[in-house]
Amino acid sequence: MNYYELNFTVKATEDYHQDLLINTLGDIGFDTFEETGTGFKAYIPVDEYNSDRLEGVLNEYRELFSFSYEVNLIPQKNWNAEWESNFEPISIKDKIFVRATFHEPKPEFEHEIVIDPKMAFGTGHHQTTSMMLEYILENDFLGKKVLDMGCGTGILAIMAAKLGAAEITAIDYDPVCYDSTIENAALNNVNNITAICGSKEVIPNEQYDTILANINRNILLDQLQRYSEALKPGGELYLSGFYASPDLDMLAKEALKHNIKYLEHKTNKDWTAARFTK
Repeated sequence: MNYYELNFTVKATEDYHQDLLINTLGDIGFDTFEETGTGFKAYIPVDEYNSDRLEGVLNEYRELFSFSYEVNLIPQKNWNAEWESNFEPISIKDKIFVRATFHEPKPEFEHEIVIDPKMAFGTGHHQTTSMMLEYILENDFLGKKVLDMGCGTGILAIMAAKLGAAEITAIDYDPVCYDSTIENAALNNVNNITAICGSKEVIPNEQYDTILANINRNILLDQLQRYSEALKPGGELYLSGFYASPDLDMLAKEALKHNIKYLEHKTNKDWTAARFTK
């Protein structure tokens, strides 16, 4: 699959201005973002790119702050090489060490996750993924049946498995993510993750103790009813990929319509992750 890379140069007066652009782009199909010294790069599959739609959503910000962008075609083989060259290992709460296959392990960490960096989103570098990893660390997954929606590289599913989850279903609409989840589960010697390619329509007719969904606000709003149907009474739902305002309030109100109650949230550079229960 070929991607378009949009290289944004942002001249903003507020830190959150760039995040507004990223959030908006996520709503129209951009699935991976990389910060640069002058802004950020955003990536979208070629068959999902629509220049008129892009300009339509960007126009509302042009009077708020200054930005420009260039469009480049990135063949998959070049994307993978670029992704690998920019992938640095990270740590989460001094307990999780996330590295690529070409990095040296650090046995002093309690948990290690090895990710083969391809096009799939979810290496732990983005604030939404790191906050979801923090939530997994803070809560009980032992023996739980888990659903990971928008699984990307499978990083959240792998972490849940390392903390004792009994059975995990990992779903993503992107075939690259599906393949990546299978490959990364094998790299981490995890054998209880079932990967499925699709969206909410492929969620098995089963009941889960915990659901993880790191996607974006609009998709989460659309899928909350299905999450409620799949979540056991007393089960927990963890969401990320959105902002504290106005997204969190919108999600909490929609969740309540489906018997899911907001409990708490955490923020990082305006990005938000939240915990709910049914």
